[in-house]
Amino acid sequence: MGRIATASLVGTAIEFFDFFVYGTAAALVLGPLFFPTFSPAAGTLAAFGTFAVGFVSRPLGSIVFGHVGDRYGRRPVLFGSLLLTGCATVAVGCVPTYETLGIAAPVLLLVLRFLQGLGLGGEWGGAVLLTAEHAPERRRALWASFPQIGPAVGFLLANGVMLALTAGLSDAEFRSWGWRVPFWAAGLLAAAGLALRSSLAETPQFERLAAEGRQANAPLAEVVRGHWRLVLLTAGALAVGYAVFYTVSTWALAYGTERLGVSSTVMLSCVMAAVAIKGALTPFAAMLADRFGRRTLCLAGCAASALWMFPMVGLLHTARPLLMFLGFLGSLLAFITMFAVVAAYLPELYEPRVRCTGAAVGYNLAGVLGGALTPIVATALSEDGSGPPWGVAAYLTVVALVSLGCFALLPETLPDRTQEREPEGVPV
Repeated sequence: MGRIATASLVGTAIEFFDFFVYGTAAALVLGPLFFPTFSPAAGTLAAFGTFAVGFVSRPLGSIVFGHVGDRYGRRPVLFGSLLLTGCATVAVGCVPTYETLGIAAPVLLLVLRFLQGLGLGGEWGGAVLLTAEHAPERRRALWASFPQIGPAVGFLLANGVMLALTAGLSDAEFRSWGWRVPFWAAGLLAAAGLALRSSLAETPQFERLAAEGRQANAPLAEVVRGHWRLVLLTAGALAVGYAVFYTVSTWALAYGTERLGVSSTVMLSCVMAAVAIKGALTPFAAMLADRFGRRTLCLAGCAASALWMFPMVGLLHTARPLLMFLGFLGSLLAFITMFAVVAAYLPELYEPRVRCTGAAVGYNLAGVLGGALTPIVATALSEDGSGPPWGVAAYLTVVALVSLGCFALLPETLPDRTQEREPEGVPV
């Protein structure tokens, strides 16, 4: 289990490094380089628009790779998704700017971002099922939480490189070539991840399905027919997690540097410190889920998010590093209370033959609802006025309450409680 969990963690860390480095670049530099004819605010919105495309393509990736995972095995998904995302990310670092290519430059950026999202949409389902289907029943949430640490590691790697570059280079050097370095580094990381995953075995759950000839011929069709309500509920339930995380990690960076005049180095440091603590606490939240239940932890995280959004925005607006850090930390602790759990929770909600498709589609649809739109909506809501952007806090609170309602409608899947109410589908 240690080797399997490590391989899953490393893979998701690499894929999310690719995904997050784009978000940081969108907040800091892509607007003026690829949309120079726009005003600064409009350029940021346009850059966040290309950022959002990666979320839109993630459900499509979960459908494509989910079909592979349910039909041919979880293991091929791990290779195909990592290869696609790594190649697309390296290519982003090679795209000439608007000054060289004109309108073709942002179009290329858009296409490559779409491919990034396509690969990441497949990664989550493969990595999570690899650990969840190998894990012992009573510790499934703990072991399945390791892929959920990957996003924190990827974020720290991506922003650590960006922080070093912005601190060590002049602004002109960073805008000229420095921002491209993390994208080029993605190629080396992808190669290392592929090598690590080469020795992994297929999951026992899928091997039993294959031996009995019970794989789904059309997983998406089965999910739509038999589990459409479950997919919509899980997408709505997880939307708040995406909204909170990308408010902190993407929109807040742009707001702090452009509106509050805080240096990008300070903003990145505050966010990174909060993300590091969040990543370290992920297994502990998962252990609570193995003891008290998946749904219980998710409801608690949603409620905490709803209560914390106004304090978070107020603390951000102070522009004081310590207070901004505390605002970010409170938000991410609420976030991880939910997202440390979902790697075990979502697979348990679906029967094994359609699990790779169903769990991944619900998870990535939530990314569209909560992650794709949030930086754009938050930027628009914070555009006017000199006071704190309370509209952003109100928007996030509403998202949290909607997600709370969706979680309330989902069943508990903790093994001790499955006799009380069976989920849709068959438990792991």
